[in-house]
Amino acid sequence: MNDNPFKCKPISLDKTYMNWTELSAKPYDPKTVEPFTKLRIILANGAEFEAVKFSHCASRNCPDNDLRRDLALLRKSEQMQQKLLSSLKPISETILQHTIGYEQLAVELTSILAKNEPDKYVKHALDFALLEDFDHLYRYANLLEMDTKQKAEELVGKLTEIMPARPTIAEHRYPADDVKRYCNFTKASLATKLNVGIITAAEQQTMNYYMNQLGFYPNKVGRDLYAEIALIEEQHVTSYGCLLDTNCTMLENLVMHEYTECYLYYSLYNDEPDKYIKDIYARIYEQEVAHLHYATHLLNKYEQKEFAQVVGKGDYPKLLQFSSNIDYVRKVIEDSATQTGDKEDYIKVSNLDKNSDYAKYQEAINGDAKTTPSHKVICKHIDELGQDYRYETKPHPIEELASRKEDNTTFARI
Repeated sequence: MNDNPFKCKPISLDKTYMNWTELSAKPYDPKTVEPFTKLRIILANGAEFEAVKFSHCASRNCPDNDLRRDLALLRKSEQMQQKLLSSLKPISETILQHTIGYEQLAVELTSILAKNEPDKYVKHALDFALLEDFDHLYRYANLLEMDTKQKAEELVGKLTEIMPARPTIAEHRYPADDVKRYCNFTKASLATKLNVGIITAAEQQTMNYYMNQLGFYPNKVGRDLYAEIALIEEQHVTSYGCLLDTNCTMLENLVMHEYTECYLYYSLYNDEPDKYIKDIYARIYEQEVAHLHYATHLLNKYEQKEFAQVVGKGDYPKLLQFSSNIDYVRKVIEDSATQTGDKEDYIKVSNLDKNSDYAKYQEAINGDAKTTPSHKVICKHIDELGQDYRYETKPHPIEELASRKEDNTTFARI
């Protein structure tokens, strides 16, 4: 392996296809697995979902069947990688337990990317959505204890705090206010390009998971919560997806996708302590290098461009490394919990006009706060167990959100 995928000798594309034995992995043990190992698997799975979705969209908008055949060759291999990664999840892990992993990933990944993001606008977008995913973790954790008596701190390994941030009820924005400015990738750093692609893929996978799973949750309280949070995840996908440079061609985007996957697997390989899973990342990395070289061939063949025009020399920037971000999240909560979207920018809710699009949309969706699923979950938990569920290392940084006996539906909203 090499810290520049263009210096690696690629295997042939035909050797990236796997047989049934290779496609079926040994699932991790949910009782002993390290939380960050689960997060890496979810992240890698999301990257493969994004690769397949992008390839299908590209194919549907391409009039050249020779190029569409090339895309199909790559897409089948990406599909196989996704199936391999999915088989690592054990059957015994429930929908809700897996959901806690999704939200812990959103919190930790977003924090890591934001801390290392050189573009202030992109960093603001990351910090903004971070608080919403953090609050989602709190809502799902309360559902978990209420339905199964399990404390989510066991699943997150006490590496991530669990408490309210910007309340989910306050996150419902007028759709136009989630559309942000796209980045100019000819000027953006390679780190920014990678960060935008990675977070878009991760949030898109989360949105899809909640959209698909809400119908399988065994009670109405849970089904309604999945429906509500799926709507917020759609907003995140809109905002993050808008950061992608709209001027990039299909094949420039293809090269960027494949390079991003190479970067991810190289990072995951170097960060993963479990040898069995580490070896899977090494195998997929070799396949992704082949994908990248094939994509650069297509870029040169059809657009007469070199990979350097997309990713420069190709040397990886700082690798992605998972760690606990408790202090960072607390600081973001203190600084920006009361913000909302305002077209391409952000604004404190208190600075909005009372007849703003945000206020009108909130009235339409959450006119009666008592009916909002994310609020009902906390109220039900308090009614049944006397207080909400939290895992805090010290008192909450915001006084209005400190009470464990009531769920605040006006903070960051009214």
